[in-house]
Amino acid sequence: MTDSSARGVYVAALTPMNDDLSPNHAAFASHCRWLLASGADGLAVLGTTGEANSFSVDERLALLDALGEAGIPGRALLPGTGTCAIPDTVTLTRKALELGAAGVVMLPPFYYKGVGDDGLFAAYSEVIERVGDDRLRVYFYHFPAQSNVPISHDLIERLLKVYPTAIAGIKDSSGDLSNMLAMCERFPGFGVFAGSEQFLLPVLRAGGAGCISATANVTVAACAEIYRQWQKEQADRLQEGLTAQRLAIQSQALVPALKQIMARHSGDQSWIKIRPPLMPLAAEQAKSLFDALDATGFSLARAA
Repeated sequence: MTDSSARGVYVAALTPMNDDLSPNHAAFASHCRWLLASGADGLAVLGTTGEANSFSVDERLALLDALGEAGIPGRALLPGTGTCAIPDTVTLTRKALELGAAGVVMLPPFYYKGVGDDGLFAAYSEVIERVGDDRLRVYFYHFPAQSNVPISHDLIERLLKVYPTAIAGIKDSSGDLSNMLAMCERFPGFGVFAGSEQFLLPVLRAGGAGCISATANVTVAACAEIYRQWQKEQADRLQEGLTAQRLAIQSQALVPALKQIMARHSGDQSWIKIRPPLMPLAAEQAKSLFDALDATGFSLARAA
């Protein structure tokens, strides 16, 4: 296994919507440019935060094309490509590689539950073989609370033995720091990304790669500061402040909350649009969110 090339702060980017709830390509590219200018090392587009599972494959392909046409560097992208259907996953993964993506974040097939490691091994293997591209770097997406299909350490080990180059790392959104630290210890060189910036510092100290975070849409500058300063004395203080912001934001439903924050701080109310079944925050929920967030001293980054 070679060391993972993707490291740092990756933002699980939001997807702005048009009035008809179709993805707004221009606003999406603009948001991605702003995130990179504000300190993000890369963008994990088309993930949970990007509402990808509410989009068709054609919509997702068009969003990736829009980023390419807008000049977003392919090397900065870790698109989400995992679906329940192997052919769809292959199609999206090939598109990501066509754009020069550094890798892909791949959910397991998540509809059937209790399939076990043999089934997941077969599914990931089938995708890797069908894609058939030496450039492929797969980052597992471990989010058992949402997918109900966990990625076990034994599965990682099996796939690493067969595909030591293609299997590059994992986004661990379990919220279980001990699981992240155990992977850092068991798989040296494997790119372990915390799924929340509240775990950024301990994961870096354990040899992990960084974080891939939803709330980094609005905390990106603070995340980047910790990544730069993680070996210095002030790192713990910086992490404490960042964790407070993360916890304030996740006191409400995460994707609607992040869109509400973007709307308030940008002045663009179109940010609130979200595709059902997700719904915008009610007025009292938004007030509670901003009361909690403002108490942390939060301010939105201004791009460099």
